[in-house]
Amino acid sequence: MRLVSKIDFVMKNIFRNTVLTLVMLLVGITAFAAEEVQFEVNTPMIVSVGEAFRVEFALNAKPDKGSFSAPDFGEFDVLAGPATSQGSSVQFINGNMTKSVSYTITYVLLPQNKGTFTIGSASIEVDGKRYATRPTQIEVKEATPQQSTSQGGARGGDMEAQAQGQIAKDDILLRMSLSRTTVYKGEPIRAALKLYNRISLADYSVTKMPSFNGFWSQQLEGNHSSYRETYDGKVYEVYNLIEYLLYPQQSGTLTIDPVELTAVAQVIVQSNSGFDPFFGGGREIYNVRRELKTQRITVTVNELPAGAPASFGGAVGKFRMEAEPSTTQLAANSASTFNVRISGSGNLAFVQAPTLTLPTSFELYQVKSSDSFKYSGSGTSGYRNFEYPFIARAEGVYTIQPIQFSYFDPERKEYVTLSSREFTFDITPDASGSSTPQIIHSASKEDVRLLDNDIRFIKLGRAALRGNEKPAIFSIGYFVTVISMFALALAAYIFISRRQRERKNVVLVRGKRANKVAVQRFRAAERYMKEENRHAFYEEMLKALWGYMSDKFNIPVANLTKEYVREELQKRGISPEEAARYTSIISQCDEAQYSPIASTQMNEVYAEGISIVSHIESHIKR
Repeated sequence: MRLVSKIDFVMKNIFRNTVLTLVMLLVGITAFAAEEVQFEVNTPMIVSVGEAFRVEFALNAKPDKGSFSAPDFGEFDVLAGPATSQGSSVQFINGNMTKSVSYTITYVLLPQNKGTFTIGSASIEVDGKRYATRPTQIEVKEATPQQSTSQGGARGGDMEAQAQGQIAKDDILLRMSLSRTTVYKGEPIRAALKLYNRISLADYSVTKMPSFNGFWSQQLEGNHSSYRETYDGKVYEVYNLIEYLLYPQQSGTLTIDPVELTAVAQVIVQSNSGFDPFFGGGREIYNVRRELKTQRITVTVNELPAGAPASFGGAVGKFRMEAEPSTTQLAANSASTFNVRISGSGNLAFVQAPTLTLPTSFELYQVKSSDSFKYSGSGTSGYRNFEYPFIARAEGVYTIQPIQFSYFDPERKEYVTLSSREFTFDITPDASGSSTPQIIHSASKEDVRLLDNDIRFIKLGRAALRGNEKPAIFSIGYFVTVISMFALALAAYIFISRRQRERKNVVLVRGKRANKVAVQRFRAAERYMKEENRHAFYEEMLKALWGYMSDKFNIPVANLTKEYVREELQKRGISPEEAARYTSIISQCDEAQYSPIASTQMNEVYAEGISIVSHIESHIKR
């Protein structure tokens, strides 16, 4: 019985271990199959003439047999290769298994001449799908005599000086690259901050960013992967640190201030502690700091050509327009909407609502807007949708003239006007059968009082007839009533005419609603402040401040600058100190939009913005 029990125990263990092994293999195969295939090349960036170096093509999967295609090595001599090596590993971390496979093909090359050379693209197949590496540049410099090791390497305090001396002035560079330096006002510019390095970097940090005075800026979500680039005859590893989309808001020569960055490079220095072939001794690593700064860049901004159409509001780029009412047939005193969508690419954030001209019997209310933007290096793309709510008061058939929208195309260097079709509205009577208010007249009647039943006695003698009541016509009350009615009619006519003129006068309506629109944007900014959404808060504050000036003083958004704002405020009696305070708040929002500003400072900017707008509004109304 004991023997049978032992055999049964052993068989159970074997069965359990076999099942566990199969499960592990199945999981491993699944994890391997799900791993993304990557095929990369690893080479040094700088080598010397006559110095052999290795080129490795690394694959994280098992390739198809015989599918590797070697690259064109150009000016390099192949001393050895291809040598292949492969391996696999399985790891269990917190109960999760990961499996990795490595397949490496190695060549040994020898450079013979000085210069910059390119190793072509290598390719390989995995499960029938071909993968390729990108071409790689390598700089070959003159061979330098090796330092004598008889002196025991660097000594004492000389090691740090030697580490400093191993970094050339152009081994680390910081550049601000612009897609163009001559543009029209409102035309986008792509600005990329790039870090060039030829040595190993341990860390870097941007210490100062430009304020982009004269530009409206939007940070792009870019790809920060590295790549190699030849600059000034030397090969660098390049990192795209930050990318911006810049829209110039004024013509002339604008300047982008330098960006400052601190980089920490790692330098290997031979020490005097001797060389240990097993542990690799005799070398020490030093961190060397470098303060970098970009050049000051000037951008020439050309003014838009003269002769802009009346429907031009500062849009620059390429756009399309769709205009359509919700319905063209409705009852009198009913509400409806007119929708206009501007789509395309360009300075969409500054596109203003096209003018919609309606008959005088239509009441047009505040235009509502919504948008969807996508930012890329070529500009802002997406759409802006404008909704015009209105009420048709009187019945009849009305013709709405086409809506026009104009923009400037910088490629064609001309203005383009888009026009919708003509619309006809059929306004039918409302539910009461009429589109005008009905006036119901009523009169009160008195009972007839009979005197002495129904007989009146005849008076004898000479008749003396006279009226019991004075006639109302030409009396004082008559004239007072007529004059009052005339005055009321005149006042009503003046009031209605004024309202109609104001509705037609878009500038006046914008000016009157400027404070209301600014208050709405301040409320949105307050909501973002409570949510600690710093970027959205400062963006909404800028819209409130710039938008208030544009609406209040009828200044096109494309012409708004801080200097222009100060001049306009002072023309209207605002003190220079208050005008400078207004532009100072705008500058704070510009600088803080992408800086780590605390929430308490957002509170200060919010309070300052409301205070200065309220002060200007109260001063202008006096």
